[in-house]
Amino acid sequence: MSRSNESIGHLVVIGVGLIGGSVARALKHAGFVGRVTGVGRSRENLDRARELGIIDHWTHDIAEAAGDADMVLVAVPMGAYDRVFAELAKALPEKAVVTDAGSTKQHAISVAEKHLSDSSRFIPAHPIAGTEQSGAEASFAELFEDRLCILTPTENSDAESLALVTAMWEATKSRVVSMNAKQHDDFLASVSHLPHLAAFALVNAVRQQGDDEHDPFQFAAGGFRDFTRIASSSPEMWRDIAISNRDALSANIDALQAELAELKQMLESGDGEKLLQSFAAAKRARDEWLEKHGESL
Repeated sequence: MSRSNESIGHLVVIGVGLIGGSVARALKHAGFVGRVTGVGRSRENLDRARELGIIDHWTHDIAEAAGDADMVLVAVPMGAYDRVFAELAKALPEKAVVTDAGSTKQHAISVAEKHLSDSSRFIPAHPIAGTEQSGAEASFAELFEDRLCILTPTENSDAESLALVTAMWEATKSRVVSMNAKQHDDFLASVSHLPHLAAFALVNAVRQQGDDEHDPFQFAAGGFRDFTRIASSSPEMWRDIAISNRDALSANIDALQAELAELKQMLESGDGEKLLQSFAAAKRARDEWLEKHGESL
């Protein structure tokens, strides 16, 4: 079994979709991996992944795939973590390293600690990249180029495993940073999870305004389309993310509701000056963000 920090002999990808497939493509393109085994439930998707050269072999059996793995990438919805890690624990080699691509890291760590005999070799990761598409066909090697990948190692993380996972994500051309899992979950609740819930909520609010005579969506233009683009994301995936990060997300919903309540009060009182100040403050904050980070978005 290869333990070099410069390459992976056998990579097992559990969940050969947009993220898992793109990692495999990027690592093959970089020459960072020897062979890739895909694991999933859909034979059609796995066959297509092999036809496209994303994976070399596939199986439905996690334990079978992991038996001689050097690295395992878990790229499944958060709701599947418990089942996947329970199966992994049955056959994971002692020196194998596990990483993931999930959106909530405290949950990922707790599941790994629950099931793995040596959770120090689990290095949690979250690549900040994606599209609204899914499946192996949607994957592409350039998905992670110049995008952040956040690692959330714990105090018990194995140094050699951390180095290998760091090198792996760097080989996808990600910009790798580290932080603790709670900080990650708090930040992502604000800038990723809350916006998705807001988009879903807005579309539902508009949908319920329809009647037999008019479809409200026929009056929507570019602004509505841009704001609600992420409401086309997988409902199952975002259900799992929301539940697994419920505490941080609930706090952010409270903050958004407070902002909306203030705006409503300004409207009801006709206070145009306060509305202007609120809108201007938001515009400044967004403009400064784009000026600092726009090239990497």
